[in-house]
Amino acid sequence: MNPDLSLTVLPDFPLVEPGDDLADLIIACCERAGLKLRDGDVLALAQKIVSKSEDRYAYLNEVTPGNAAVQLAAETDKDPRQVELILQESKEVVRQRKGAIIVEHREGYVHANAGIDASNIASEPDNPRVLLLPLDSNASARRLREAISQRLGVDVYVLINDSAGRAWRNGTCGFALGSAGFEALVNRIGDADLFGRSLEVTQIAVADELAAAASFLMGQADEGAPVVLVRGATLRPSAAGCETLIRPKSEDLFR
Repeated sequence: MNPDLSLTVLPDFPLVEPGDDLADLIIACCERAGLKLRDGDVLALAQKIVSKSEDRYAYLNEVTPGNAAVQLAAETDKDPRQVELILQESKEVVRQRKGAIIVEHREGYVHANAGIDASNIASEPDNPRVLLLPLDSNASARRLREAISQRLGVDVYVLINDSAGRAWRNGTCGFALGSAGFEALVNRIGDADLFGRSLEVTQIAVADELAAAASFLMGQADEGAPVVLVRGATLRPSAAGCETLIRPKSEDLFR
């Protein structure tokens, strides 16, 4: 139970460049804002600043599309170079139509365009670039958690989020790509409800719920709020990451 949950945007967070140390940037931002990190705090980071710090840029002029990318690009009305990157980042194409390619990303998430886009990144007109998801979002979260623990001596949790559309519903919503330190999926099967009945199927996507809350503050356009401090969440410690949230294909009724 979380009787009192607060979410605070870290103000005036700088633009992130390849090679930047996110732990240093977060610590400095907290100091400027008079915020002191505590044990049990959650740091929610927008995927883009993690990808930028890890230099996950790709320049379209440097991409040579293969035959599969050229064909899929024609069917979906997309740039063949970007489609080539989508295929490289994916395990399989799940659905496609004009303007949209839904894939299973190599990390297991079913995602439009493998999470690749050009929003909120600087680019040259004669050599456009796009940003890919981190190579390993859970590992990125673990590294950041360890760095902050070593420098400040506090035990924080880390969450990396992104936004995506959802089947059956309009609009994008935040969801968790990577996490460190806490159970991303909490199993309540066997627990009692208010009337003593045993829960039979209930599992709570805690990381996704926190990601959606943080994403609401981060925004999707020019807000410039890529890090949110979540305080008061009651979380279960765990060494696992967000891989627990991915439903096995054999159990997916819609693929």
